[in-house]
Order: sequence, then structure tokens, then C-alpha cells
Amino acid sequence: MTPPSRPGPAALARLGAFLTDLCERYFPDAFVFALAGVLLVFVAGLALGESPARLVTEFGGGFWVLVPFTMQMALIIVGGFVVATSPPLTRLIRGLAAIPRTPRAAVAFVAFFGMASSLVSWGLSLIFTGLLVREIVPRVRRVDYRAIGAAAYLGLGSVWALGLSSSAALLQATRSAIPPSLLPVTGVIPLGQTIFLWQSLLMAAILIVVSVVVAYVSCPPPERARTAEEIGVRFEPWAVEGQTPRTPAEKLDASPFFSVAVALLMLAYLGQQVREKGLLAVADLNNFNFAFLTAGLLLHWRPRSFLRAVALSVPATAGVLIQYPFYGAILGLVSKTSITVALADLFVRVTTKGTFPIVVALYSSLLGLFIPSGGGKWIVEAPYVMAAANTWHVHLGWTVQIYNAAEALPNLINPFWMLPLMGILNVRARDLAGYSILQLVFHVPVVFFLCWLFARTLPYLPPSGV
Repeated sequence: MTPPSRPGPAALARLGAFLTDLCERYFPDAFVFALAGVLLVFVAGLALGESPARLVTEFGGGFWVLVPFTMQMALIIVGGFVVATSPPLTRLIRGLAAIPRTPRAAVAFVAFFGMASSLVSWGLSLIFTGLLVREIVPRVRRVDYRAIGAAAYLGLGSVWALGLSSSAALLQATRSAIPPSLLPVTGVIPLGQTIFLWQSLLMAAILIVVSVVVAYVSCPPPERARTAEEIGVRFEPWAVEGQTPRTPAEKLDASPFFSVAVALLMLAYLGQQVREKGLLAVADLNNFNFAFLTAGLLLHWRPRSFLRAVALSVPATAGVLIQYPFYGAILGLVSKTSITVALADLFVRVTTKGTFPIVVALYSSLLGLFIPSGGGKWIVEAPYVMAAANTWHVHLGWTVQIYNAAEALPNLINPFWMLPLMGILNVRARDLAGYSILQLVFHVPVVFFLCWLFARTLPYLPPSGV
């Protein structure tokens, strides 16, 4: 007689596969949600009494307002990919892959490095941990490929937005990136008031510990594991180097002279900025991407290698490039009409100062299911969420961090940002969803509690730098 199945990681994995199947069957592409968002906001404006002519004007006027921010987001992906696939990082990944010896240790090891690297750059994290998994799997016998693949995604599903590549925090710290209509509401918020708050750093540390423990405990034993071969995964060689140069033109492409010379010039500029303004003052989106491109030029050494890495990274930027203009249009419709006032008033009416952090966290995580973009969604949310924060006198920087911590939660079940990792690992979203949902079960109460608790430790500061 077959014993009844017991609840546990395997049952949660089956539930994850079921839910992902439902999403793949009934949820359209994220771009469709962006289009639906435009129509929903347009109809809401009509319902609030705005004239169709004004709504059309604000829609078109906002469409291109995020072009600089769109390019910055795309370059985060490109920069992370270029650095992660450089020869020195490839050697580092191979060295790291030799450390874990058992399946559980391998899964926990990947989870830790996935989250640690995401604090530097979420683009780097996806590629870095994907390549790390490819190197570990042939070395560790009977490691469950689904569990280790999900562990590689934990950076983007947990702490990335609490780190240096947080779209919302970097935008708020960069005066030139803040839309003019948003600036009076939020002001310029330096990183010292967002990602470098001790409360934010402690939250990131707690989430890393929780995630690593869950990843370790939930990893199936070897006899129950499904390996890469068993789920039909075959690896193709992953390299950015080409053949030995033969012609004078190819030799110039392979020469390190130009790459190194320009990279040194870029380093000089970054050093100048740090001396003049201090490290936190220049830790904005432009300088962040500038630093990654500098590192990419130096690490790849040769223009040919650098350009091949860039070419491989471009497909992962498609969603950002086409969707952000529509998010800008939504911003125009929301921020320049009575919609902002209505939503801010709603947030005030349904919350108190004590419950405001929980409501923002819940709202941000739910909206993230439909707008899977940290920066784009912040542009949509910020006008009314930050207006309500001003009304309740909640610390504006911590409100950004509440958004950041909660915004990562739906990534654990939304396959949009899994795409670059899925391409590297040759898996489907359903292969990773079960273990991601398991992590979500633990993350939700921890994140909501810490958002509420730490909000009580910070004083309100009015918008500055307006």
C-alpha cells in the first residue's frame, strides 16, 4: 500500500508548478498589463471628472519622460552581464564552484551568493549565480536542479532592492532622474536615508539568513532529487571569446590598448567625483552604471570580448525598453491629474500612522504581480504613496525601503525577471516556482513585520532639495 504523501517541500513544489501553470495559461505577457494599466488609469481619470482632452494630453506628455531612466535600467542589465561573463569573473565562479561538496551545501551556497551579489547589482546577480549553478551541477552529485536553480534566483526575489542597484532608491537620490512632477512630493533622498539606514542593512541581513536556512533545509536528499539530466537540461558552451585574430582589423579588435586607456580615463572621472562630492553623493544611477561599464572594459580587456558580452546581454533588456514609456504615460496620467489626490486621500483614509507601513507593503507587493518592474512601478506608486507618507509624517526614506522590501516579494512567483536566468539554466519558470513559493511563505511575515517595526524608529523629515 502506498503511504499518503506528507506535506512538505515536495508538496509546495507541486503547488508552485500548479500555480505557475495557471499563470502561464491565464496571465498574459507583462507588456499587456502595462497596456491595461494605461486604460485603467485613463478610465479612473474620466470617473473622477477629468476631461478626455486633458487625459490624452497628459498621456502623451508623460510617454517620453522616463527615457533617461529607461536607458539607465537597461544599462544595469548590460553592465551586470558584462562583468559576470568576463574572464576574471568566470575564473572566480569556477573557483567558487569547487567549494560545496554536498547537495544541501551547494543549494545554500548558491542562495547566499545570489543574494550577496544582488546587493551590488541585480543584473550581476542573475548572471553570476546562473553561471555558478552551471559550474556546480557537474561537480556535486545528485543535486536537485530545481532547488539550486531557485536558489540562484533568490537575490532578485529577496534583497536586491535593499542594495546598491535599487531602482527606487537610486532614482530618489538622483535629482536629474526624478520626474519634475514628483520632485515636490519626495524631494531628493540621499542613499544614507534609504539603503544605508541601519534598519535597511539589518533587514537585508535577516532575510539572507532566513533564505539560506530555508534553501538548505528544503533541498531534497539525493535519492529524491531530480538532476539536470533527469529534467532534460543540456548545457551549451557559454563563452564570449572568439577565434584568434588574423587580419589587422581583427587584431585591433583584440588589442587591450583602447579598452584600458578609456577605462583608466573613466576611473579618473569616478575618482574625481568621489573627491569632490563624497562616495554617497555620487552613488546615483549614472555613476553606478559608469562604474560597471568601467569594470567591464577592464575585466574583458579586449574590445572584442566586451562587445560580445554586450551583444549577449541585449535580449534581456527588451522588456525594460518597450514597457517603461508606457509606465511614463501612466505617471503622466496619475501625477498631473486629480488621480494623485484621490489615491493619496484613499491611503490616508484607510490607514493610520501605525498601519501605513503594512498597507504600503501589501499594496506594493500585490501591484508587483502586475507591474514586474521596481523602477517603473515606483514611478506609478510614488506620487500618492509619498504624498500619504508626508501626511502621516512617516520617514520618506524608509517609505522607499518599505516599497523596496515588499516589491521584491512578487518576484518569487512572477516569471518576468526569471527570463535571463532561465536562459542560462535552460529551465522553465515552473521548474523554479515551487521552491520560490516556499521562500515566499517565510518572507512575507518577516518583511511585513520588519517594515512596521523599523518605521517606528525613524523620525519624519520633510522633502529636501526641492
